[in-house]
Amino acid sequence: MKKAKNDKINIFENAPIPKAVTALAVPTILSSLVMVLYNLADTWFVGFLGDPVQNASVALAAPVLLAFNAVNNLFGVGSSSMMGRALGEKDTDTAKKCSAFGFWAAFISGILFSVVFTLFRTPFLDILGAAADNAKAASDYLFWTVTLGAAPSILNVVLAYLVRTEGASMHASIGTMSGCGLNMILDPVFIIGLDMGAAGAGCATFISNCAACIYFFVLLYVKRKATYVCLKPSMAKPRREITANVCMVGIPAAIQNLLNVTGMTILNNFMSAYGTSAVAAMGIAYKVYLIPLQITFGASQGIMPLLSYNYGSKNYKRAKETVVFSGRISVIFMICFAAVLFIFSRQVMLAFIRNNDIVHYGSDFLKAMCPALPFMCLDFLGVAVYQSFGKGMLSFAAAVMRKVVFEIPFLVLLNIIFPMYGLAFAQTAAEFFMAGIALCIMYSIFKKLLSDI
Repeated sequence: MKKAKNDKINIFENAPIPKAVTALAVPTILSSLVMVLYNLADTWFVGFLGDPVQNASVALAAPVLLAFNAVNNLFGVGSSSMMGRALGEKDTDTAKKCSAFGFWAAFISGILFSVVFTLFRTPFLDILGAAADNAKAASDYLFWTVTLGAAPSILNVVLAYLVRTEGASMHASIGTMSGCGLNMILDPVFIIGLDMGAAGAGCATFISNCAACIYFFVLLYVKRKATYVCLKPSMAKPRREITANVCMVGIPAAIQNLLNVTGMTILNNFMSAYGTSAVAAMGIAYKVYLIPLQITFGASQGIMPLLSYNYGSKNYKRAKETVVFSGRISVIFMICFAAVLFIFSRQVMLAFIRNNDIVHYGSDFLKAMCPALPFMCLDFLGVAVYQSFGKGMLSFAAAVMRKVVFEIPFLVLLNIIFPMYGLAFAQTAAEFFMAGIALCIMYSIFKKLLSDI
């Protein structure tokens, strides 16, 4: 037990920055990529049906699934940020209490999410932009992923956050990837073999999320004497300090994802005016775009335990070196990825569907999104810093600026200037401004912290 905990502390305190970042971020990036692949698997196998209605139903459901991330961030990011800072301060009791609070609060929220969605499913479908020809398919998909699947979907992500925070990044990734791998195996069975269409994709997702949760429960039971992650209900009692600190970071992070849902819902509603093929094309293009987005997200989330620990232990120089190293690597990689995706956009779309209209629209949408990738790295890195350091208001301000000040107005404006195609450029325009703002804020934060030493 003592050796295992010392190994974790060594990663945070003494390991060279490249080694520490690699140990924590690479497994997180891999699990993020596998998550994207299993999301793409839904789209890919549904695409085999050659039915734009089925593809559109999966695309329309995306905002609801993104809403899960609001709960994930509220209790996953909020609890893990406080837990990491507590471990940096050597306050292991607080670390255990906030992990228990995060887990049980996430579980209750998942149940409430299922109940509310089920009771108001019809108005929700209208808000999402479902039309007469795709409403039933979208409803069938959402039955499995939300009505039955909200709690396991949320819990497996929150558990991964908590396990990763104490340095067990590989275990967190294995848990996530085990569910994703199972999903990719089950997708063709349910979608094609049992001819369930989009509903089959939802069923496979539900089963895979349950499997991921089981992995984490078994892991924490086996390592119960060598882990700071606690799931005891008695330790989850809401305490003012813990609740306030979790919410200080978690609520802005949750609002950020709710704003993402709002932005995607507006995008889908605008795109619906151009027909089912356009909606399906944007749905496929966005899921492809999720590959580099999740690489960036995984890199930023992977270094959060390192940042929060060193912030808690007041080793600000090591925290800054972590940010600089991660930023350089991420930007270089994303420039290369964007170039490849831009050049082969049509071939990528053809891998998912053979409908000429969808391929044509989707390849143009992808080209419009590619320039956003290098700027998005810096934006996400900034958010990781704000969340790791417990600066919830900065995280909240960044979320509002990204969606309310930039992206949503750009959706409206660019759709007027360049009908339909302008919608795909909104993210690129927003990320350009947000990257510059993130660089300025991070520079200011570290200048102040280092001057106070």
